[in-house]
Amino acid sequence: MEKIASFCIDHTRLLPGLYLSRKDRCGDCVVSTFDLRITAPNREPVIDQPALHTIEHLAATWLRNSEIKDRVVYFGPMGCRTGCYLLVFGEPSCEEMKKYVIGAFDFIAGYEGEIPGAKADECGNYLEQNLSTAKYYATKYVKELRENLRTEYPVKQ
Repeated sequence: MEKIASFCIDHTRLLPGLYLSRKDRCGDCVVSTFDLRITAPNREPVIDQPALHTIEHLAATWLRNSEIKDRVVYFGPMGCRTGCYLLVFGEPSCEEMKKYVIGAFDFIAGYEGEIPGAKADECGNYLEQNLSTAKYYATKYVKELRENLRTEYPVKQ
């Protein structure tokens, strides 16, 4: 079997950043997948599941209410719990997406109140939320994006 592209990235050198993971085409339609890498894989602790769940709820809510709401296909966590994926229609660059990612994570960092979609009739695991830890990771990630935007994957040698 062919090795998928994401397994060709050197995760021992991968740092927090905003990466264009892939572009998928079907006819005239293009979906771009962005890797929002919040922690350094295999060197920092992974994001705890409740905080990652809260990040998912809040970022998805913000993005689907932003000016790119019609372009958002999906926002959700990575299985390895070191970040999230954002899928959008079109072919924007990391630099173009940076303002929306920062907007979503600024929203999380400053969020107070009831978490959207965190009710039994709205979510399959509504009790597993952690706003304070989500805010910690959002603040850390936004600082990283503002100070040192990394967009180039380290590829295995």
